[in-house]
Amino acid sequence: MRALRHQAVVILGSATPSMESYHNVHMGKYIYLRLGERIGGRSLAQVQVVDMREVFARYGRQVVLSDELVEALRQTLARGEQAILLLNRRGFSSFVLCRRCGLTMRCPHCDVSLTYHRSVEQLICHYCNHRAPVLTRCPSCDGEYIYFAGVGTEQVEERVRRLFPEVRIARLDRDTASRRRAYERIITAFAAGETQVLVGTQMVAKGHDFPNVTLVGVISVDAILGLPDFRAAERAFQLLTQSAGRAGRGDLPGRVIIQTYYPEHYVLRYAAAQDYEGFYQREIRFRQMLHYPPITTLIQVLVQHRDFERANALAQELARSLREAEPSGLLRVLGPAPAPLGRLRGRHRLQILIKSRQRLAAHRALDLAVENLRASGFDTHALIIDPDPVEVM
Repeated sequence: MRALRHQAVVILGSATPSMESYHNVHMGKYIYLRLGERIGGRSLAQVQVVDMREVFARYGRQVVLSDELVEALRQTLARGEQAILLLNRRGFSSFVLCRRCGLTMRCPHCDVSLTYHRSVEQLICHYCNHRAPVLTRCPSCDGEYIYFAGVGTEQVEERVRRLFPEVRIARLDRDTASRRRAYERIITAFAAGETQVLVGTQMVAKGHDFPNVTLVGVISVDAILGLPDFRAAERAFQLLTQSAGRAGRGDLPGRVIIQTYYPEHYVLRYAAAQDYEGFYQREIRFRQMLHYPPITTLIQVLVQHRDFERANALAQELARSLREAEPSGLLRVLGPAPAPLGRLRGRHRLQILIKSRQRLAAHRALDLAVENLRASGFDTHALIIDPDPVEVM
């Protein structure tokens, strides 16, 4: 709006523009300028996809680092070069369960499992920060068969230390870099070559220039691809492309190894080729078919309350009022249904999605529906309205 007021030119720059921005290019709303090659004519990193199903069949168990990635690490370090290992999941193990009765250790306030953090020997909720001690026996059946499942950045760091005990390793995630000074200290040390391997979450993937990094290993992208969010594929493509951009930024060629149990996924195919246009054309067909942005306007309405019955009554009445407010078919009203994160910090969460090709009609119908709720005596403070949501979790 400020640029419009001052008749200024706005420049958006990204290696992975949002679907909305690129759609505006195709619609002629934006002028598109493309950099066809890296600075200095450097070649793009070579990308290799490792099928972890074959690795599992070979060893009969979950493997954190494939033979291909370990060998690439060994060669990289032997040449005196640096490597980045990316996993977008903190902690040591992503969940803990009893192998006798099947109980999963869950947060009492949120609808998620607790993550095991070995560095502090605690089970932690990544949403409300609830903490619990690590148990040796199941609180339900008193069984001794406690299993720590899934992989986090702590576990990746430990595995690399075991394989390469002489190598200096740093970890960059919200646990090690919760303060800006700590973040800058880790980044500065890696840039200066004081550490040789940097393990981290998506914090390591964006905007950094490390000329001596020639290897990027993506431990797993499957958790992002499996998110119940229409932007999951877009996020995965962006993360993989940005990660690949960290390798080979100097005079040395770069290499990227992506580990996955789903190597056929179109995101991996287009990310490996760093083909944004191909990804956009494939993804936009999905958005058109299911009426998601940028084809339509999307409004997410979250109804949350500590009392589920009150939340449900409000959500049902809102959905009914929305359908009555716009009977002409300009709106698609989905729900109410439990949100993907059904309980957060002790509050039950129900979700309504409003889709429309006419933004004004969607907002007008929502305003009218909320007014009807207030007139009927409902407490609308329990509503969280998010137009054009970044995520629908």
